[in-house]
Amino acid sequence: MEFSKVGNPLLNAAYKQWSFSAIPLIGQLVAADRDSYQYLVESIERFPSQDEFRDMIRDAGFDVAGCGYENLTGGVAAIHKGIKPLK
Repeated sequence: MEFSKVGNPLLNAAYKQWSFSAIPLIGQLVAADRDSYQYLVESIERFPSQDEFRDMIRDAGFDVAGCGYENLTGGVAAIHKGIKPLK
């Protein structure tokens, strides 16, 4: 499971606003480490889209059935599945 790209533009705007403001603040309050939580949000933003990551899994030699992933919460996270074929 990975954080992913939200497909709905309205949900995406709300999610990005929350992520870039609330998550670093929570990191500061809970762990006294705003920078690590800011990095987390930025790394989620840079992570490949669901389709790009599926293609990377396939390119690594895994079999991917169907679309290769299941979006959760509108795409906030996605479960990816690849099966390594027996040789």
